Amino acid sequence: MSRAIGRLVLRRIGFAAPVLAIVAFGVFLLAAASPFDPVHQYYGVQLFGASAEDVAQVRARLGLDDPVLVQFWRWVTGVFGGDLGVSRSFRQPVAQVIAERLPWTVLLAATGLALAVLLALVLGTVAAWRQGGWIDRLVTAIGHALEGVPPFVLALLSIAVFSLGLGWLPVAGLTDAGAAVSVGQVVEHLALPALVLGISQSPWLVLHVRQSMLTSLAEDHVTGARARGLAESVVVLRHALPTALLPFVTLIGARIPELVTGAVLVEEVFSWPGLAAAVVTAATAVDYPLLAIVTLVATAAVLTGSLLADVAAILLDPRAATDG
Repeated sequence: MSRAIGRLVLRRIGFAAPVLAIVAFGVFLLAAASPFDPVHQYYGVQLFGASAEDVAQVRARLGLDDPVLVQFWRWVTGVFGGDLGVSRSFRQPVAQVIAERLPWTVLLAATGLALAVLLALVLGTVAAWRQGGWIDRLVTAIGHALEGVPPFVLALLSIAVFSLGLGWLPVAGLTDAGAAVSVGQVVEHLALPALVLGISQSPWLVLHVRQSMLTSLAEDHVTGARARGLAESVVVLRHALPTALLPFVTLIGARIPELVTGAVLVEEVFSWPGLAAAVVTAATAVDYPLLAIVTLVATAAVLTGSLLADVAAILLDPRAATDG
């Protein structure tokens, strides 16, 4: 099993390297085709008072007049040399921008994913166990209804209900105005965005667990367990559920891109201090260094999530190592 996992990791690393290179180059191509002028974003309103000579000097210093390939190569060599560059929009080193914001994005995404997985396992299992009952019909109806609702809509509705209406949870931000960062403050402000992110990602997982459980409950080993007189809870949780976990773990890996996208939208609505604001600012300012790194971080997260899901599938069922 360890050799199979090692081979899988090596294959994925070999696959990830060209993918990351293509993604990074694609960012530079898209930024070059952007209608936004980086100099305008760099100067802001002060552009109207800048002389043509000053503007030309800034363009030369930033290398904006160089061909895209030259700019890309300069950025690549800097990254391999340990220099991620300086963000034009934040006027900070890119490494500092990432270090300040990435942990908060990871916290939100991990909490939302954990909540989505918990909801899926509980609701999907109960719905399959009580197939045709009111719980099954309710869970299935809500799951199908939520599939088409964007995360930002859920976010706005949750703010209207739980923050503005009931006043239970804060509207936005990491802490209250003027308050120091503390565990209590972070947990209180994390609750609503994590809940929204988890619920927005749960419909597909819940319905998938339900369907996998229905298939598993009809298999021979489950029928045999029932024939031996085992309690129904033992049959469901110890015989049917483990069989349904393998495709569920694979689905989690496939949902990582949606999780990343959902986290960006939720962060924007709740003013969560993660990478979402950096993505928007870097895109509008055509901030090559920051935009490329943030995109690579998101791509690496997707590839890593897929790898971890495949490793978990092998651990659950070693026969999965023979696939792909």
